[in-house]
Amino acid sequence: MPIDPRRLAVLRAVADAGGVLAAASVLHLTPSAVSQHIARLEAETGVTLLDRSRLGGRRSVGLTAAGRLLAGHAGRLAEVLAAAERDLAALTGQVSGPVTVGAIPTAVRHLVAPAAAAVATTAPGVRVHVRQLEPGRQALRAGELDLFVGEGDPAGADPGRDPAGLRITRLLDEPYRVVVPAAWGPVAGIDALLSRPWVDGPPGSAMRRALDRLAARHGAVLDRPHECLEFPAVLAIVAAGLAAGVVPALALPADQPGVRALPVPAAGARRLELVHRRGRYEPSPAARLVVDALHATAAGLTFDGR
Repeated sequence: MPIDPRRLAVLRAVADAGGVLAAASVLHLTPSAVSQHIARLEAETGVTLLDRSRLGGRRSVGLTAAGRLLAGHAGRLAEVLAAAERDLAALTGQVSGPVTVGAIPTAVRHLVAPAAAAVATTAPGVRVHVRQLEPGRQALRAGELDLFVGEGDPAGADPGRDPAGLRITRLLDEPYRVVVPAAWGPVAGIDALLSRPWVDGPPGSAMRRALDRLAARHGAVLDRPHECLEFPAVLAIVAAGLAAGVVPALALPADQPGVRALPVPAAGARRLELVHRRGRYEPSPAARLVVDALHATAAGLTFDGR
């Protein structure tokens, strides 16, 4: 019996996502439908594809040797289809299809939304779907996203090492600003703030790295009674006169009552980076148009006055 390529695609999704439930989410199917596709593929091939001894346990479902073999062929089939799409687009000059872009909130506002609007004008056949989420690398690997725009740290970036299966490119580096309550009055300089309370970020966040960098540069131990994940929350605490903070320039609204921003080079910069799957035919022609629009949008951003 011939192998149904659609069921091969389902098997590949199970392999990439790490299980039936995760693959169902990626494919927008019920877990039962995914299991039925795999069962029919097993009937077609006459071999067992899933290691069902792992079902119900704490580990992700695994594939048998035959399952891994077919999943590999499914990956190559996907590459062939992507190549066909690319070659057809080059021949006709027409690019179409959906592109799902995940991004952190600041990137949605300043990069992804303007880029999507530009693509809608120049390539109406490309449909950009925007998802605000963080982090996004797992969603990329699982096939839920085509592109992800997130934050990084230029000081810790290693351009020669990308995560497994992914590729990262720089979009822009935006400077951090120190924000202080307007109620505190004139501030002579950063030294005058070192004994004041500060808003910290969660462990591992770019905001915490910026504050750590600032403290190290000035040899200070900062009082950090507050911790916030989102920049609007940081600005709210600052506006209330409770603490100073650090936020990236793009997170500053045009007018924030009760808040004054100070350029402090020691705080460094936050990198906004573009991540996509690494493969011979990644990104797709449609996604490549979005990538180009994101880079063009990023190149047009300036931070004067922010």
